Amino acid sequence: MRRFAPIIFLLFFFSGFSQNRPLLYNVDDLPQSLLQNPGARIDFTRHIGVPFLSQIHLSGGSTGVTAYDIFADDGTNVNQRVSNVMREITSGDYFSINEQLEILSFGWKMGARGYFSAGIYQELDVFAYFPKDPALLAFEGNADYIGQDFKFSDANFMGEVLTVYHAGFNYKVDAKLTVGGRFKLYSGIFNAESTANDGFFRTVETPGGPNFYLHEVRGLDVTVNTSGYASLKEEEDMTVDKAVAELLSRSFFGQNGGLGVDLGFNYRVTDQFSINASIQDLGLMFHQKDVENYNYFGSFQTNGLEPLFPELDGNEPTIPYWEIFEERVDRNLQEETTNNTYTTWRPLKYNASFQFGTGKSILPCDYLLSKKPRFMNLFGMIISGVNRPKGPTYGVTAYWDRKVTDNLRFRLAYAVDEFTLTKLGFMMSSRFKNFNIYLAANDIIGYTNLAKANSASLQLGMQFIFKDL
Repeated sequence: MRRFAPIIFLLFFFSGFSQNRPLLYNVDDLPQSLLQNPGARIDFTRHIGVPFLSQIHLSGGSTGVTAYDIFADDGTNVNQRVSNVMREITSGDYFSINEQLEILSFGWKMGARGYFSAGIYQELDVFAYFPKDPALLAFEGNADYIGQDFKFSDANFMGEVLTVYHAGFNYKVDAKLTVGGRFKLYSGIFNAESTANDGFFRTVETPGGPNFYLHEVRGLDVTVNTSGYASLKEEEDMTVDKAVAELLSRSFFGQNGGLGVDLGFNYRVTDQFSINASIQDLGLMFHQKDVENYNYFGSFQTNGLEPLFPELDGNEPTIPYWEIFEERVDRNLQEETTNNTYTTWRPLKYNASFQFGTGKSILPCDYLLSKKPRFMNLFGMIISGVNRPKGPTYGVTAYWDRKVTDNLRFRLAYAVDEFTLTKLGFMMSSRFKNFNIYLAANDIIGYTNLAKANSASLQLGMQFIFKDL
C-alpha cells in the first residue's frame, strides 16, 4: 500500500469543490455553451477569452457520505462513526472530483452560416467507487464475517490530468437546424486506473480440520495501470514540490496522447420550442510512455500456523514458522511490475434537453438573421450523464432563464442527481460593452454547510464577446 500513497495524493492534490455543467448549457450568448454542445445556437460573431480566466470550473461530490458523517463534533467516538458509515455506504457509492481551467479560447464567424472556435484547456478528473469489502476487512477484520466473501472487484478507480487542444465548427443548416462538431487532441500529464479487478477473500469454519478456520484467497487479479508516475517515483529526493513542478512542466506537451470528438445539434421545432442533444469526449487515450503496471494475482488457502515442539538440543535452531509461511504466501500470491502500454476511454458525457420561450422580444442579435425573435423567459429541462466503469451517472435539471436586458441574464435551476434530491443552482452573466463576466454555482444549499454537503460546484470566467450587426 505504501507505493500507492503518492498516487492517491497526486490524484487529490488539485481537488476542489458533477462533471456536467447544466447551468451554462443552452446559454446562447456564452462561448462556453459550445464546449458542451458544438451545435448550440449562438448570437455572437467573435469571442476571445482572457487567458487562464475565461473558464475556471471546480466541482466535487460523494454519494452516501459527507465530511460531517466522519468528523462531526457531537461527542461520539470517531471509530464508531467510521464503522456506521462503512456499514451504510455501498460499493456502488462513489467520490468524484473534476477541475477544468481554460487556458485559451477564441472564435469568429465564418461565412454566412458558420462559426469557428478553438482553444486549450487543462482538466483533472478523478472518480473512485467506495472499496467497501477491502475497507471493511481492513477496518473491522474478518471475525464477524465468517463465510462472507470480501470482493477485490470493489476496488475500482480512475484519475487523470491532461491538456486538451480543440477546434470546432458550428453550422446553421437552415432556420430550424444547427449542427456542430469539435475535434480534440489530448495530451496526457498523469493517469492512474484500476477498473477490472477480480477475486475474493473468505474465512470459513472447519470443525473437522486441523484448525477452527480456513482462510482463502481465490482468483486474485488486481491491476493498477499508471502513466506519468514511474518517473516521479524513481527520481531521487523527490518531494511534493518537485512532483508538482514536474507535472506542471508537462502541462502543454504531455508524454502520452489521444484523440476525441464532440458532436451536437439544436433543432427549433417552433419559434418558441426547441430540442437539442450532444455528446462530449468520444475518444481514447493511448498510454505508451512513462508507463508502469502493478499486478497482484494468485490463489492461496491456509488453516494458520501449526507449531510443533520437538526436543531440541542447545545447538539446534527453532523452526522458522513465520518465514515458511511468508514463502508459501509469496509463491501463491504474486506481485509483478511491468511496463505494458494500455488504452483508456475518456469519460463520455451526454446531454439532451428541450427549451420553451415566453415573453417575445425582437432584438438584432443573431449573426445569421438581421432580426430574430428572442424570448425574455426561457424554461427548459436537461438530462445529462457521464459514462463510468460500473455504469453511467446521471442528473436531471429544470431551469428558468431570464434575459433581463441584452447585457444581463440569470438562470435559476433545480436538479436531481445521485448526490442530492435538492440541488439548487444560480447563474448570472453580465456584459459591459464587449467585456463579459459570468458566475455559476450549483447546490447552493450545500454552501451553507460544506461539511454536510454531498456535492458542490463553482464556475466563473471572463472574456470579450462581440455582436457585429
